[in-house]
Amino acid sequence: MQPFKLTEEFLAKVRLLIEATNEGELLALFEELHYADIAEIINELETPEAIYLIRLLDSERTGDVLTELDEDLREEILAELSATEIATELSEIDTDDAVDIITELSEDLAKEVISEIEDREHAAEILELMRYGEDTAGGLMAKELIQVNENWNITTCVREMRAQAEYVTRVHSIYVVDDSNVLKGRLSLKDLLTSPNDAHIKDVYIPKVDYVGVHEKSEEVAKVMAKYDLEAIPVVDEMNRLVGRITIDDIVDVIREEADKDYQQMAGITQDVEADDSILDLTRARLPWLVVGLIGGLGAAMIMGGFEDIISEHAILFFFTPLIAAMAGNVGVQSSAIIVQGIANDDIKGSIASRLSKEMLLALFNGVILAVLLFASTWFWKGHLLSALAISLSLIVVIVMAGLIGTFIPLFLNKRGIDPAVATGPFITTSNDIFGILIYFWMAKIILGI
Repeated sequence: MQPFKLTEEFLAKVRLLIEATNEGELLALFEELHYADIAEIINELETPEAIYLIRLLDSERTGDVLTELDEDLREEILAELSATEIATELSEIDTDDAVDIITELSEDLAKEVISEIEDREHAAEILELMRYGEDTAGGLMAKELIQVNENWNITTCVREMRAQAEYVTRVHSIYVVDDSNVLKGRLSLKDLLTSPNDAHIKDVYIPKVDYVGVHEKSEEVAKVMAKYDLEAIPVVDEMNRLVGRITIDDIVDVIREEADKDYQQMAGITQDVEADDSILDLTRARLPWLVVGLIGGLGAAMIMGGFEDIISEHAILFFFTPLIAAMAGNVGVQSSAIIVQGIANDDIKGSIASRLSKEMLLALFNGVILAVLLFASTWFWKGHLLSALAISLSLIVVIVMAGLIGTFIPLFLNKRGIDPAVATGPFITTSNDIFGILIYFWMAKIILGI
C-alpha cells in the first residue's frame, strides 16, 4: 500500500465536505485511512472542523487519532467535548494512551470522565497508571498484555489467550507468571504450537526474559530496549509481579522527546517550546542564555581592554580575535556534542582522566595542523614572523583548552546527575570565547615581549 500523502487538493476537498455536512462522502473518504493519516489531516483543520470530524468518525478510530494530534489542538478539542464523549473515546484506546489524555484535563473533568467510563476495570487500570511519574516505566506502560500461568496446559493456555487478545491491539510477547503473578519468563509461539495439548506451560516456557522495574527512568528503559532490540518489555513491581508492558512506539516517543529537549538545550533554549508558541513563551525560553552570551561578550571586551597596549602596537592581533574566539567555540561545541551523544547512548567508558587525555591528544593534533596553515597564511599576508608565530601558537593552546573544557564539563555534570546537554551550545561557546581571548592575548604578549 502506498503511504498516504496529504495534498492541498485533498485538504480542500475535506473542508468542502465538512462545510456541506456531507457525512456519507466524508466517511467514505476516511474509511481506508490509518488513524495517523487522519490525525495529520485534522492537524491542518480549524478547531470547529476538527471537532466535527472527531464526532463524526467511529470512536474505535478517533480514540487513536486523539493520541496523534498536536497537543494544543487536542486540548482545544477536548475542551469542546463532554465528559461522556471523552470517556467513550478513552474506552477504545490502550490504558497508557488514555492516561496521556486524562492528564491534560482539569482535575474535576478528569474525575468526571473516569466516572463515565463504562468498563470499570479499564477505568481502574487508568487510575493505577496515573499514580506513576510520567518519566518512569510505570508512566509509560500499558496494562494490555498477554499473560499465562505456568501451571496451565496448552489447551487452557490457548483458550485464555484468545480471551485476553480481545483487549490487546498487538501481541508482541506471551509472558508467563506463577499463581502470585510473579514474572517467570516468556512463551515462544513456536513452542506453543508444537507442544502437545496436555503439556504444561512450566515445561516449555523460556525462563530468560528482560524486564524493567516500575520505577525505572524512561531513559533507562529506552537504553535496555535499544540494546537488546526489543519490540516490547514487561514491567514488574517491587515484588517482581507483572504489572504491564512497554512497547516500542512508546519508547520512540521518549527518544524523540529527549532528542528534542537536548537539541533545544544545546541551542540555548531553556524550556520545551515549539515554533507556533507565543512570542512571550519563546522569549522566556531563549532570553536567559542570550543574557549569558551578552555577559560573556562584555567579559571578552573587558579582557581585550586590558591588552590595549599590545593591540595598539600590533594591530594584526585585533584582526585575528574573531578567528580565535570562533575556533575555541567550535572545538568546544564539537567535543561536548560527542560526549553528550556518547552519554545518551551509554557509550562513554573509562575514567574522566582517560577521556580528557584522549581529547587533549586529539585537540593537540588538530591544533598543530590548523596552526601550521594559519602560520603560513599570516606570514604570507603580513610578512611578520613573530606575529604569525604568536597567533599560531596561541591557536594550539586555545584549541587544546577548548577541547578539554568541552569534554570535562558534560562528564562532570553527568557525574553529578545533571543533564549534560546544558553544557553545550551557548555555555561552552561563551566560556571558551572568554578563556580563548584571554589565552590568546596573554601568549601574544609573552612571545612579542611586550
